[in-house]
Amino acid sequence: MIRLQIAIIGFGKIGQACARAIRAAQDMVLAGVVRRPENALNPLPAPFSEVPVVTHIREIERVDAALVCVPTERVLGVAGELLQARIPIVECASLEGNALERHYEELSRLAQNHRTRAMVGAGWKPGALSLFERLFEVLIPKGHTKITCRPGLSLHHTAAVESLPGVKEALCTELKDTNGKLQRYVYVELDKGVEPGEITSRICSDPLFLGEETMIFPVDDLSGLEEEHGLVMERVGSADQCPHQSLLLEARFDVAAFTARVMLDAARSMPRLRPGAHVYALLC
Repeated sequence: MIRLQIAIIGFGKIGQACARAIRAAQDMVLAGVVRRPENALNPLPAPFSEVPVVTHIREIERVDAALVCVPTERVLGVAGELLQARIPIVECASLEGNALERHYEELSRLAQNHRTRAMVGAGWKPGALSLFERLFEVLIPKGHTKITCRPGLSLHHTAAVESLPGVKEALCTELKDTNGKLQRYVYVELDKGVEPGEITSRICSDPLFLGEETMIFPVDDLSGLEEEHGLVMERVGSADQCPHQSLLLEARFDVAAFTARVMLDAARSMPRLRPGAHVYALLC
């Protein structure tokens, strides 16, 4: 069996989940991890201590696909460099609506120009959740869908905080109060000697957190915090259709782990795709 050589760009929560998923896969090998120069000297945790850590993907001998696991605002720049090097990419940027459409168009242009492939939206949302939503709409074309999320992991905000110098790990959750106002809770595990006040100031001044009520809690160890995400999605048919027509999805899961599994599934499909950008879909 020829095993796909996979590179991971970024080694935050999603990058680590991808590494664990690749290690468990029979058809893939983790060829290397690309990190920022200030992080490249830090060895990866066990069981990945033997995996090459580099500052540029050209230092990895062979790459069949690169998983882009960086904060959303950095995805386009990182993806552009990889596509210019004619390396197929899989990304999971948390974008919706017009922002996602513009993102797709730019990646499509780059992938076409450099005759390589890009998989867009291969994560949880957009990605797996979008497939469930679309299936529910196909099965019940006239109706309404309600999605309820309990406080859980916010991948985009977590990745942004983890990219700050001095932050070892981070966990961001969100909740709406009784008035519908969004509240964001940020838990940070800091490197030794880093002052909490400095990190708090950087987070609160980040445009990503402006306009939101954000509470920041330094902790000694993030491993004890609950990272499980919960979701209930219900679609109910309209009154003019068959009576009592409804669909219900109830789920509890680790978002990072689900995102990693979707990204690996997307990577497996890359050799079969034509050059250009493709929106993630389940391919048999």
